[in-house]
Amino acid sequence: MSLEIGLVYDLRKEYLASGFSPEATAEFDSEETVNALRTTIISLGHHARPIGSAKALAQRLVDGDRWDLVFNIAEGVSGRSREAQVPCLLELYGVPYTFSDPLVLAATLDKAVTKRLVRSFGLPTPDFVVVENAAGAEQVNLRYPVFAKPVAEGSGKGVSPRSVAHNAGELKGLSAELIARFREPVLVEEFLPGREFTVGVLGTGAGAAVLGAMEVKIRAAAGPGVYSYQNKEECETKVRYSPLEEKELYGEVAALALDAYRALECRDAGRVDLRCDGEGRPNFVEINPLPGLHPTHSDLPMIAAQEGLSYGDLLDRIMRSACERQGIRP
Repeated sequence: MSLEIGLVYDLRKEYLASGFSPEATAEFDSEETVNALRTTIISLGHHARPIGSAKALAQRLVDGDRWDLVFNIAEGVSGRSREAQVPCLLELYGVPYTFSDPLVLAATLDKAVTKRLVRSFGLPTPDFVVVENAAGAEQVNLRYPVFAKPVAEGSGKGVSPRSVAHNAGELKGLSAELIARFREPVLVEEFLPGREFTVGVLGTGAGAAVLGAMEVKIRAAAGPGVYSYQNKEECETKVRYSPLEEKELYGEVAALALDAYRALECRDAGRVDLRCDGEGRPNFVEINPLPGLHPTHSDLPMIAAQEGLSYGDLLDRIMRSACERQGIRP
């Protein structure tokens, strides 16, 4: 049976046209991504109905429109609970949807809240503090160097080579700049100097499983080795991605990613970012329960391709997971 599937998304070009900066729209999706989703869902035998942003969804719901399933990739525009806005609307009207629920999306967008939850399960993550203002940076009692970034942003927003602060003076200046720029606190954590990985996970609860792990290496020509906003935007030339092939390390990385994914109660699919400390031990850094889905540019589809899973099969598995947990029979 084919399903009526609504597509909810934030189209990057629309926000750019209304005056948003390129960095402010970094988490939003391109026409290429939306078209790939639509054509692939159709190729899987379903009907794909573009809806647009959360505001467009709200109007359609008020007008009485309904779908068998909503494929949600909308990031939201403002506030640290912005990713939860679409799921909240859909739950209010009883419409099934893909990916995590409002509680998970709100909690995981705030990196400090996420780390507190992960740590409560005994999973390793660097020591950290939240800096509310520049003066607070002077009170940070962590080992330097430290890494500072906005507490509730994604896609490398606010991250640059300056994010690694080597002393209190550097941290104070950086914190003041980030707080003024993003109007939110700054997460400061002890810097992990080791290798960096991102791990794809599919499924829900006990049925969740690791799809694969990919190492992220910044090319020498890109400058200091920080997975910054700029490097993510130009990843084809500035970043080298490769499968994690060391069996023992893969096992450690995969186990930590899956434990974090399950502990945070993510659903259908997600991506977990890890980095090793000076002893080579993997640590949790952050999680993306609403992963990017550009067929070739986003990390989760890249991991799928690395593991021999086509883009169509990836979307099919995400939708099947969503349907199974909501009692939908496609």
